[in-house]
Parts: sequence; C-alpha cells; structure tokens
Amino acid sequence: MSETEALILVIEDEAPIRRFLKLSLTNHGYGFAEADTGKQGLMKVASERPDLVILDLGLPDMDGLEVTRQLREWTTVPIIVLSARGQEKDKVAALDAGADDYLTKPFGVAELLARARVALRNAARLATDQVDADFLFGNVRADLARRRVYVDQNEIHLTRIEYKLLVVLIKYAGKVVTQRQLLKEIWGQEYGEESNYLRVYMAHLRRKLESDPAHPKFLITEPGVGYRLDVD
Repeated sequence: MSETEALILVIEDEAPIRRFLKLSLTNHGYGFAEADTGKQGLMKVASERPDLVILDLGLPDMDGLEVTRQLREWTTVPIIVLSARGQEKDKVAALDAGADDYLTKPFGVAELLARARVALRNAARLATDQVDADFLFGNVRADLARRRVYVDQNEIHLTRIEYKLLVVLIKYAGKVVTQRQLLKEIWGQEYGEESNYLRVYMAHLRRKLESDPAHPKFLITEPGVGYRLDVD
C-alpha cells in the first residue's frame, strides 16, 4: 500500500474543518472517513481500521485525551491531534497519552500533508520493528550498529547522553517527543520534570550536528512540548 492509498479518519465536530480536511486529503489521493463525536470515532476506528487518525481535542461528548487513551489500549494507529493555539498543556497530555503528533489550529494544507506523510511512514517503519542501521538526515549519518555518528563523512564525538538523546529522536523520527518522555527514556522513570537537562544536551547536540545551531533544520524544538527530529 502506498501512502496515498491510506485511509485517514478525521474525528472532528466542526463541519467546516471536516470539509476542509476532506477536500485537502482526497485531492492528494488519500481515503477519507469522518466522525463528529468521540464515541462515533472509536467505533469507526474499530470498524474501518484507518491507517491514520486526525483527532480534535475539543469534542462535544468526550475529551480527545480520553479518546486517545482508549485507542491506545488496543491499537497503534498513528494519531495526529488538533489543538487550539496556546494549549501546550493539552498537546503535551495528548502526546504523553499516546498521540504521535499535533497540528495547531489554524493550519495549512502543506503542513497537514507533511505531518500525515511522516506519521504514516513512521507507523510503517515501526510495524516492521526496524530502524535502519544507517540513519541519514541532511549531512549526518548515524551508524547505529557501531554507535558512531558522522557529519560530512567526519566522525563526531558524542557523549553518552548526547548519543542516547539522538537515538531516541531517531527512534521516533518525525514525531514530537515530549520532554517527559525523553527524560524518562534517557535518565529513567524518576526523571520527568528536569527540562533544563534537555536544553543543555540539545544545545550541545545542535552545535555538533547542525550547520547553523541557532537556526536548526533537523533538531527542532516544539515550544512548551518537546523536540522533533525533522527528516521530511
């Protein structure tokens, strides 16, 4: 199945947004299904088995966070949440609950399609339980088998923490990873609030891997939420 044959289910109570999403997605070859409540959305995920869910957090019958939590009890379908501008706490909560990404309203067609492509590719990669031994982005090559990292064919020394941070971002390439999730995967379950650790190590990583660390192209900060390795 190609990406553009994928079925995308939109769970959104606002009819104009559903119409916009339907037009945008079907014009680019995606299959489209829709639901205007959380309960209907849960039923359609079970019956239609979509390849991607686009989920509004503000549904009339149940919270989008609860929809996410219920879906994650039995399915790994990628979920992109829709969030009103400025609701960072809701974004973080949705990502921690199991969502893969978020879009902030209002959003454009190009951003929507880019996020959908990344979510579908990431889901396909995880379905095969495979991360390439050589992972490439820009002029960076991570040799995961040998635990070495190169920029323009020159080996770059990373500390143990810098390397672990990079590996976690590669594992979820294209997906927003919350600060809490990064802290727990790198330092352990007892860490979750020490976001200053991440800022320091991310700054080090950018200086070593980005051509312009002040304006990174790949190691992207999602303000108030976390970080993303942008490989699209």
